[in-house]
Amino acid sequence: MKAAIFNKYGPADVLDLKTITTPTPKNNEVLVRIHATTVTPVDTSFRAGDPWIVRLYLGLFRPKKTVLGTELAGEVTAVGKDVTRFRIGDQIFAAPADGTGAHAEFICIPDDGAIATIPSNMSLEQAATICNGGLTALPFLRDHGKIKRGDKVLIIGASGSIGTIAVQLAKQFGAHVTGVCSTVNLDLVTSLGADRLIDYTVEDFTALGDTYDIIFDTVAKSSFARVKQSLTPRGAYLVTAPSIATLSRMAWTAVFGGKRAIMAATGLRAAKDQVADMKILKGMFEAGILTTIIDRTYPLEQIATAHAYVELGHKTGNVVISVGPEEY
Repeated sequence: MKAAIFNKYGPADVLDLKTITTPTPKNNEVLVRIHATTVTPVDTSFRAGDPWIVRLYLGLFRPKKTVLGTELAGEVTAVGKDVTRFRIGDQIFAAPADGTGAHAEFICIPDDGAIATIPSNMSLEQAATICNGGLTALPFLRDHGKIKRGDKVLIIGASGSIGTIAVQLAKQFGAHVTGVCSTVNLDLVTSLGADRLIDYTVEDFTALGDTYDIIFDTVAKSSFARVKQSLTPRGAYLVTAPSIATLSRMAWTAVFGGKRAIMAATGLRAAKDQVADMKILKGMFEAGILTTIIDRTYPLEQIATAHAYVELGHKTGNVVISVGPEEY
């Protein structure tokens, strides 16, 4: 099978499309022919080995996991003898357990892993984008932000893969949503349900004097120190990437309370918890409550170009990688 391989940390051109052995499913695994995957900031961070903290997971000097890819959609082509949830021919979306492995033509996933059949009204390319945004935004807002009806929520990076889902979910929770994005994406974020828009190229939300119950930094471009004056007394700053400052503030508020900074490795949650949320998200997509945004689609052969584009930091929604044929 073809796979995008990286054997050292570095820029996008360290990625190399190679032919490697197609995996064989174990007794409890399904073999998935991948149709579509995505390139996310997690992938570009892993590839670059930056911030250095990611190397504690991937390998200090060289990556131990050489195929990236945090989410996918495809078709089950083989099943182990103990598999009960899926059958050959099922079209599924999934999040690999270790956040890698989807930038290839095939992958093996445990039957009890983070895998579900795709929503009935979505294409495989659309379904490939559910996990990164949905399985990040939902637990951050619901479990860590403790979002409730009437909360004032500000979402930084409201036009990104996580932000576009976060805006829609926050509205479903009954919050008043302010989206922070660039001029070109104002109409999009409004269409997703935002009550108010702040164009970061024109205004700095921290200088406007407003306060929020939740500030969700979906792109990790700010910091607790910068936003703390914009939080209510018991407000929470949620951020998707770790930093020493965030971890220190988490420890402080665990003891003393007050304004909180929260970072959570949502992709490392137990598979059963992810599956439960995948069912929720699937239902919301099928009901038309959620929609997914695709910025660009690249073939697997151009995955380095896709990485370079994502690293510019200006993508709208998701960048999809087309791996398989158009139809199965």
